[in-house]
Amino acid sequence: MMKGVFLAKKKSGVPYYRASFTYKSRHISLGSFADEVSANKAYHEAMALITDTVCLSDYLLVSHSFLPFEKGISIINFRDHGVYFRNPIYLQNKFFYYYLDPDTVYTFDIDDLFYYAEHKISKRNGHLFVADYGMQVNILSRYGIMSHAVAGRDYKFINGNPYDFRYENIEIINHYFGVTRVETKNTTKYRARILIHGLYTIGEYDTEEEAAIAYNKAADLLQKKLPNRTFRQNYIENLSPSQYAGIYTAVKIAKKITDYK
Repeated sequence: MMKGVFLAKKKSGVPYYRASFTYKSRHISLGSFADEVSANKAYHEAMALITDTVCLSDYLLVSHSFLPFEKGISIINFRDHGVYFRNPIYLQNKFFYYYLDPDTVYTFDIDDLFYYAEHKISKRNGHLFVADYGMQVNILSRYGIMSHAVAGRDYKFINGNPYDFRYENIEIINHYFGVTRVETKNTTKYRARILIHGLYTIGEYDTEEEAAIAYNKAADLLQKKLPNRTFRQNYIENLSPSQYAGIYTAVKIAKKITDYK
């Protein structure tokens, strides 16, 4: 058997080949391969990375014919920083890079390192997901961004880079479902709207919380009138039950909502 290659068998009995190596007492698997030669070449590519001085930027420019790209990033980070991650992470001083592919790199705060070291990012239909407790979770939720949120309207990346997920770079504009911030020259209001047959305006309010509760109140009224419809509800975290109830009772909603038939 060629160096760094091990024969294995699937449950069906079909043979395949695994490649691996050990560096600084750490055993690193390089993956599974259909043939021995490919596994051996992946092994040699990995050994070249771990013993060479090729920098990360140069690695991103070369083709990756046998060793998986993600594995190469993990190996270079291990070589340069002495820490091995299964996911394609490269450490910096106060942040780290996560490489989805050679042309797509995301930046995260070091506080998120443990999470993304354990949760692999996948991209589907332009959205980023991780598997968490058996579910596919959009990573935007980690930053307080609602699943329905629209970039530029409900949140924005302050430096204009949508790949930079550092907390200081993310500004939440609208925190609640059905609520939009409306700014004029002198004032800021929060407009609540709800989808029935088209968007109905519930009202405009001085605070986001009032608008979110007005939306909930409208949803409760409409749910009774439209029992086959499902209306989402906002959860207002920073209010006590009594505070929520006081606002809920006092907040006014549009007559066309209360009179809807």
